[in-house]
Amino acid sequence: MASKNTAIVTGAAGGIGKEIALRLADDGFNVVVNDISAKSEDLGRLVEEITAKGTASSYHIADVSLEDDVRGMVETAVNQYGRLDVMVANAGVAGYIPLFEMTTDQWDRIMNINARGVFLCYKYAGLQMIKQGHGGRIIGASSILGKKGSPFNYAYTASKFAVRGLTQAAALEFGPHEITVNAIAPGAIDTEMLADIMPAGTPRGVLIDAVKRESPLNVVGTPTDIANLISFIASKESQFITGQTISINGGTYFD
Repeated sequence: MASKNTAIVTGAAGGIGKEIALRLADDGFNVVVNDISAKSEDLGRLVEEITAKGTASSYHIADVSLEDDVRGMVETAVNQYGRLDVMVANAGVAGYIPLFEMTTDQWDRIMNINARGVFLCYKYAGLQMIKQGHGGRIIGASSILGKKGSPFNYAYTASKFAVRGLTQAAALEFGPHEITVNAIAPGAIDTEMLADIMPAGTPRGVLIDAVKRESPLNVVGTPTDIANLISFIASKESQFITGQTISINGGTYFD
C-alpha cells in the first residue's frame, strides 16, 4: 500500500492499541485513534505524539458496541482523509469472574465490546473498502484465550473464540474484493489489562513471574511485539495471508 493511506485503531488510548497506532504512523499511515469519552485526554496526547512524527492523526470518541458509533467513526475518517485502508479492531475488556458469580450484565458487556464490536468494525470497514474498490486490511483482536479456554475468564474466552469465527467468515466474503481479514492471538502482554484476567489483588510482580514461567523464552510480551505483527499484517507484503488468527505468545501455546 502507498504511504499516507488511512488506518483506524480502536481502543487506542493506551496499551497495545496505542503502540499499534504509533507504529502505523511510523509506517506512513494517517491514523484515526478511537476510544471511549473517559479516555479523550489520553487520545488527545496520542494524536500529538503521532502528528509529531510528521503524519496526520485525529481521534474519534465511539463505543464500538454501538452500531451508529462505529458507522459514524468510519464515515468521519473517510470524510477527513478520503479513504480507509486498514481497520484494527483492537478494543476489548476482560474480567476474572467465577462462572457461578458472573451476571448476565457482566457477560453482555464483555461480549458486546469484544465480539459485537469487532463484528461492527468488520462490517463498516468492509463496506467502505468494497466501495473504494482497491482492497484493504482488516485486523481483529482475538487472544490465546481464543484458542485455549481459561477458567474464570468465561465471557472473555467466548468472545475471543467468536473473533476467530468472524475473521474466517469475513475473509471468505471479502476476499474477492482483495480485502484480507486476519486476527491476532496474543498471549499475556505487559499492560494494565493483564491484571483483569488474573485474580483480583495479585501483585504485579507475581503476575509477571507467573507469565514468564509459562514461556520457554522466559519472557512476557510487550505492546511493541504486537505492533510489530500488526505492521506486517497491514502491509502489502501480507497479501497472501487471510482468514488466520496468528499466535504471538512467546511459546506459551503452540497451534
